[in-house]
This record gives sequence, structure tokens and C-alpha cells, in this order.
Amino acid sequence: MDKELGKLTENELELKDLIQTFNATLETIEKRLSRLEKMDSIEHRVEVNQIDLSDIKDSLQRIEETHNNKLQQINRRLDSHLVKIAKLEEEMIISKNI
Repeated sequence: MDKELGKLTENELELKDLIQTFNATLETIEKRLSRLEKMDSIEHRVEVNQIDLSDIKDSLQRIEETHNNKLQQINRRLDSHLVKIAKLEEEMIISKNI
């Protein structure tokens, strides 16, 4: 009977050691998982920010192209008006000299 009690006590101590080891392992796993979750959230934020930045860049390029097109149209109109004014001035000078 003493031998059986001794074995039970040994088994109990072994179980306690196994439970402590298991708890320590679980804590390590939990720490690693929390770090991974943080990394995932950081990576997600970076990806979202990259998407936002690329959208902003595309929008700015479209705005710039639109403005450039409008400026080119305005410049062409001004050029054509200047040519008309120059022709009128030329006709006025010619008519004065006649």
C-alpha cells in the first residue's frame, strides 16, 4: 500500500510538472499569436494606406491632365485671337496708307 501511495504521489508530481510545462507553452504561443495579430493589423494598415495613396495619386494625375488640356485649349484660343488682332491691325495700317 505504501508503494502504491508513493507511485500516486510521483504520478501527481509528474502531472503537476506536465501541467506547468503545458501552461508555459500556452503562454509562449499566446504571446506569439498576439505579435502576429499586431503584425497583421500593421500590414493591413500599410496596404490600406498604399491603396489610398495610389488612389490619391491617380486622382491628382487626372486633375493635372484635365487642367493641362484646359490650359492648352485656352492657349490655342488666345493664339487664334492674337492672330485675328494682328490681321486687323495689319488691315488698319494698310487702309490708312491707301
